[in-house]
Amino acid sequence: MSGFSVGIDVGGTFTDLIALADDGRIDARKVLSTPADQSQGVRDALRALGAPPGEVTHLVHGTTVATNTLLERTGARVVLCATEGAADVLELRRQDRAALYDLTKHHPEPLVPHERIVAVPERVEPQALVKPLDAVAVRRVAQQTVERTPEVVAVALLHSFHDGRHERALGAALRSLIAGVDVVLSSEVLPEIREYERTATTVAEAYLRPSVGTYLRRVADELVQAGYPPPAVMTSAGGMRSASEAAQTAASLALSGPAGGILGAAHVARQAGIMDALTIDIGGTSADAGLVLGGEPLSESGGPVAGVPIALPRVLIETVSAGGGSIAWVDPAGALRVGPRSAGAQPGPAAFGRGGTDATVTDAHVVLGNIDASRMSGGVTLDAAAAQHAVEALAERLSAPVERVARAIIAAVDAAMARALRRVSVERGIDPRRCALVAFGGGGPLHACALATQLGMTRILVPPHAGVLSALGLALATERRDVMRSVMQRTEQLDRAALAAMCTELADRAGEAVERRWWVHARYVGQGHELDVPVTPDDDGAAVAARFGTLHSARAGFTLERPVEIVSLRHAAFGAAREARLTGVGTGDTTGRVRGPAVVALPDAAMWVDAGWSAGPLPTGGYLVEREK
Repeated sequence: MSGFSVGIDVGGTFTDLIALADDGRIDARKVLSTPADQSQGVRDALRALGAPPGEVTHLVHGTTVATNTLLERTGARVVLCATEGAADVLELRRQDRAALYDLTKHHPEPLVPHERIVAVPERVEPQALVKPLDAVAVRRVAQQTVERTPEVVAVALLHSFHDGRHERALGAALRSLIAGVDVVLSSEVLPEIREYERTATTVAEAYLRPSVGTYLRRVADELVQAGYPPPAVMTSAGGMRSASEAAQTAASLALSGPAGGILGAAHVARQAGIMDALTIDIGGTSADAGLVLGGEPLSESGGPVAGVPIALPRVLIETVSAGGGSIAWVDPAGALRVGPRSAGAQPGPAAFGRGGTDATVTDAHVVLGNIDASRMSGGVTLDAAAAQHAVEALAERLSAPVERVARAIIAAVDAAMARALRRVSVERGIDPRRCALVAFGGGGPLHACALATQLGMTRILVPPHAGVLSALGLALATERRDVMRSVMQRTEQLDRAALAAMCTELADRAGEAVERRWWVHARYVGQGHELDVPVTPDDDGAAVAARFGTLHSARAGFTLERPVEIVSLRHAAFGAAREARLTGVGTGDTTGRVRGPAVVALPDAAMWVDAGWSAGPLPTGGYLVEREK
């Protein structure tokens, strides 16, 4: 194999690699992850590939460093500079409850506590500059910031999306007065209305940048020294950027790995002739649900990650703690629970024989015979006796038969994943029954039939290389740069020339591209939420309003007789696309049609065909599993 692109996805349990040759041929590897140092898993995967470094022409990495930093709260010490009188926005949030009917549940603590927030005596309003920021105030704010010993400074002033002069002036002063400390401005990170989301996103960027940057620089240095090309990194939006660029946009990496899975699912679905699909990626730690419409992953303008709002473009992903390593336990009331705690890669499920003793979802599958291989990917030898013992210990606590407990464990995670699939489909006006289910990840093919049954779906696509499909999405990823600007105009005030000028401005900022896409955040005047509406430089306000009405009717089921307002304009610049030739490699051991109930061994996963379903191999590899009539 000479000259190929490599995608490496680091998960909680396994690190997956796909090598994509220039002619589209595919080679796959799977190794155990190294949670203490993800870069070791990257090196292990490349070592398992066994190809000379000089033959790798392109390398894309999907990482959970940003996500883990938010989950574990191990980011940088951030000091926030916020407008005087509006310094408590992170604490106030949206004044909504963490759970409407659970008074004991609370939102996570802000990334910046109150004592590390510096009030800035300034005020800009949409209509005018109300309170100028003078040099004396700048020096005082800088001194107060220094006293709080920041590792990074975040600056988020009111209405800076409209007028960022004060932020730029304060940022320049802070950079000159506090040597070696990075300063992150909200007017550069997210120039858009809503001070809470803008502030939270800016703080998240500041919080993540040092750890993400350190990790990416270390990985890049180690790979380059070993003879590999400088790596690129997958962003949450489903495109890749160089490691050096990604280090300066750390918040955009919060869903780096899962985004690769959705891209890979969309690719294999298109090749199988499926344009609308729900996707479920079940790994060792979690499961990610997504949606593909018209052959493309559905995107959204942002959302919470580990309780932190990040209002940056990302593919639609709903994550639940329901993976193969999710631990089953008994709560104080005597009820069976599964997750969110996971056995991960160390020690892993009891069946992995690496010291784990808790019963997990994987152990339940082994007990039921759904995983009957003696060895798994990554050099793991299955210990069926250990899995049996772990589930038996749980069954004793529940005073129930072992097989019944194993089925209950699987049913519990199936219910959690089905809820996630409904959230990405039914709650967005999409009927799952008209979609196929693309099931991948190490556990996806095992749970697919049960999930499809719960949602009334009749077709399942188990793709080739199902267990490493996220890595395929990474290897196929194109370069993508996202830029945006605030607009805040009604559509009747926007003519074609004005929209074209704004589109050109963003295109110039994004740089060269093979393909360009623009869309606006639009809403009815007075609405509290927006829809992403595709636009072109040739559109005028009337065309945008009409397109918004059509989209609003499809999503919400109604339209309003109200003016349409454009909140912001966004632009994505794409590089050259890559293709993979799916030829049937990775289908499994069976060449004929399989009728359930049956277990089918796949090269990097196992597939369970339930009673009433049958599976037929596809020319592109993998299986199309259908409900029998």
